Amino acid sequence: MGTVHAKAPEAAVKEPEMERHVEEHEIELDAKPVKVERVHIDGLGRTKDDIIVREVKDVLNSTSFEEVILRSHHAKMRLERLGIFKNVGIFIDTSKGPEADPNGLEVTFEVKELRPLTGTANTMVGNNEGSMVFGVRMPNIFGRAEKVVSEYSYSNKQRSSFAVTFMKPLRGNPDYRLNISGWKTVGHYPWSSYREVDRGVATDITFPLLGQQTLRWEGEWRELSCLTRMASFAVREQAGHSLKSSLKHIYVLDNRDDPILPTKGAMFNLKQELAGIAGGDVKFLKEEAELQVNKALVWDTIVSCSLRGGIMRPLKGMSSRINDRFFLGGPTTVRGFDMHGIGPKSEGDFMGGEGFWAAGLHLYTPLPFRPGKGGFGELFRTHMFVTAGNLFQPNLEDVYNYRDHWARMTSDIRWSYGVGILFRLGRIARLELNYCIPGGARTGDKISESVQLGVGVTFL
Repeated sequence: MGTVHAKAPEAAVKEPEMERHVEEHEIELDAKPVKVERVHIDGLGRTKDDIIVREVKDVLNSTSFEEVILRSHHAKMRLERLGIFKNVGIFIDTSKGPEADPNGLEVTFEVKELRPLTGTANTMVGNNEGSMVFGVRMPNIFGRAEKVVSEYSYSNKQRSSFAVTFMKPLRGNPDYRLNISGWKTVGHYPWSSYREVDRGVATDITFPLLGQQTLRWEGEWRELSCLTRMASFAVREQAGHSLKSSLKHIYVLDNRDDPILPTKGAMFNLKQELAGIAGGDVKFLKEEAELQVNKALVWDTIVSCSLRGGIMRPLKGMSSRINDRFFLGGPTTVRGFDMHGIGPKSEGDFMGGEGFWAAGLHLYTPLPFRPGKGGFGELFRTHMFVTAGNLFQPNLEDVYNYRDHWARMTSDIRWSYGVGILFRLGRIARLELNYCIPGGARTGDKISESVQLGVGVTFL
């Protein structure tokens, strides 16, 4: 809540050393009327006054000392959310001066701005992939909480990226953001024997509405090449350049208590993409959704249920490209199969699909006999699971043929079950070491029977 300082008048007469009488009085903070006469902001340099006034002006409307404390605390939290201060402190004192109100107060916010240029170096964990990230940040570049971030990353899977992003809160509210970015990424996809280089620009607006909504436009120049001389003909015929201009909508509703290992709450994620709206030679409509529900049971046991699905439809008679399709399988999705090791193949290369679904049921319990209870041992959990899914080719020419849709979705279900150990890597990621027993594998699927290691942020 910050630091609150109160001054008391010095005693006029010293009390005897040996005899002291202390009287305790209970003060009702909401009963004493007060008036906030002034609000001071100390420590501003680059920051413009208007963005600060918007965050602290509510303190002036306080009518009791309790309100002063609560409103000052809320103003402190809003200032911290701007992301431009290293720390924010609060000081409350009585008003001074000949014209001061007897019940008047002065509230001072002491702030320390972030440096205008900072460098960062850290690690980032993706889905079974680790990266080193080096960055340069310029916070509060124009004085109204704008920020420029430039980052370069390189992963253990030979994926590299460089991106520059300009971020601005709209009307000083960090819940409403405008982002403009440009990037170049290089990725290797050995399961399909291709390498992809993307260069793109994007702009998006994020705002709260029944959750968090994001509207995003992307323009990408993509170059696809064969990773090896043994690449299949189906991959070779897609090699070359393509231009994609797409409009995306992302909706997230998340009330889980923890994104890495939640014990309660639910999460719903919806992604929609329409490509080809402003030129380019890539045209499709794509929908993807995810639902996760978590519930705490007895003895610190947690049950979690997840469901994902997606479908895409090429537009204007075009065929889908391999780098736009869905892939399935791996230690973070349908366990017991290799990374993206489910679905149709061509000469050894996985080709992906235009539709998929996957589901998982998990039971997390503390380690047997609770070693390290209340300390390091709390980072570990035993893990029992059942996962299933399928990659299929939807028939969107006959939308109302529900029997055909059901048959395509259920004809080649892959599934797996097993038990393992989960280790939580702080609030960054989690690691799973599972013994997996896969089932329902089809010819061409690449299974990973027995022990499988997975590291990531998002797990099915």
